[in-house]
Amino acid sequence: AFPGSPYLRAAGELIWVGTRLSTAHPRAVLLDAAVTPGGGMRFGALPPAERAECAAPAADAKSLARAREGCAALVSDVGAIGEPRGLGMLLAGRMPPFPLDGCVPHVKRLAATLRANDAERAYRAAYPLLGLGTGLTPSGDDLVGAMLFAKRLAARVEGNHDAWNAVAERLAADVVTRSNEISAALFADLVAGESFASLAALACALCAGDHDAAFKAARALAPIGHSSGWDMLAGMILGLTGTLGEQE
Repeated sequence: AFPGSPYLRAAGELIWVGTRLSTAHPRAVLLDAAVTPGGGMRFGALPPAERAECAAPAADAKSLARAREGCAALVSDVGAIGEPRGLGMLLAGRMPPFPLDGCVPHVKRLAATLRANDAERAYRAAYPLLGLGTGLTPSGDDLVGAMLFAKRLAARVEGNHDAWNAVAERLAADVVTRSNEISAALFADLVAGESFASLAALACALCAGDHDAAFKAARALAPIGHSSGWDMLAGMILGLTGTLGEQE
């Protein structure tokens, strides 16, 4: 369905098929032998997804406070994670290149709504980011999806889970028409609290207050895609703190 990419359709679902993936994902089917790009194949059965290691953790008030402290530590030493790319450049106080520079006003508005804990305004701020960027998963999709992945943790503690869940469902429906099929599927996974294992490991380490493990998970997350890992890292920090290091 997508020549040149590792994504195929299986019984109506998108799956990632290949021999190498830096971190587990519920849609990943790892093979022993390489396959011809763009070709079809038949499986007798698909292995069960590694959902446990790819799922967002539960949080309480104490773990949420630890997670926010951990986010501050990541931002203060972002160079220890690697060279920022995509919207992750905002974590280092740098403007991303065109066309992502056009995202920045929307990201700043989104951050303000998160600090105000205003779900409806957050929806309006996030909507223009959907589909904005290049590649199979545009940077705007990755940032907003990871923000919602993280917001699941905070909203359950803050008592406004239903409002944020409704926003997540609306944005997941919107991304279907504003972005491409692959990105929409991965966005839906993020909204459901399942994604790359390194993103889930980062959330777990932050909630546990384990800064060493958080940096290790962030370094595993950052190389994903052209800038997807950095975009998701920025989205995670944004969803938990309402900032990207700069206050305004």
